[in-house]
Amino acid sequence: MNKQLPDNPRTLGETVTAEIRRKLVDGELVPGQRLSEAALSESLAISRNTLREAFRVLTQEGLLKHEPNRGVFVSVPDMASIIEIYRARRFVECQALAQAYPKHPAVKRMREAVAAAKRSAEVPEWGAVGTANMAFHAAIVELADSQRLNTFYGHLSAELRLVFGLLNDAEFLHAPYIDMNAAILQHLEAGRPDEAAKALDTYLVQSERTILAAYARRGA
Repeated sequence: MNKQLPDNPRTLGETVTAEIRRKLVDGELVPGQRLSEAALSESLAISRNTLREAFRVLTQEGLLKHEPNRGVFVSVPDMASIIEIYRARRFVECQALAQAYPKHPAVKRMREAVAAAKRSAEVPEWGAVGTANMAFHAAIVELADSQRLNTFYGHLSAELRLVFGLLNDAEFLHAPYIDMNAAILQHLEAGRPDEAAKALDTYLVQSERTILAAYARRGA
């Protein structure tokens, strides 16, 4: 069933761009995949011109890559981009968490994400665990009450999911962090944001090292 998008000419391009970015964050599009203009324009019920504008924006963000005479492809992350992603994550997420108010509305979304990850792990559906993990970290950024940071992190999340897709081992990538997310949430809800931020910093360092090691093995 085709997904209908709003046809307001002032917002349609942004809506399409956000929808393709969501597909990247949710793992529906994978690194190196060629994107069909015909298929996407039909599924989103939009013109090819509108789709091309979304492609242009996402290419500028580094999420897509245009290859002359070949088409548009989902970007394949390299080691340098992984290091940069994690540097940005530590700066944004740890600061947001350290200054957080335990009763902030985003804490509820963190709680819901932890619960969703645990339910998905029981199935198990590790891709869904990854999606819940992304939602948990997006909620951490929401603690900062900055729409600019939320938007920036949305772009960063899409790049990060490409890294996960490249390594193609969702259980290995996400299973260890379910309990860590729960522990971070517990610190925050208990009024210990500094401890939550320290735990998150350690967590992100561990995650980065794990991913870089897996990336290096992939290229071996």
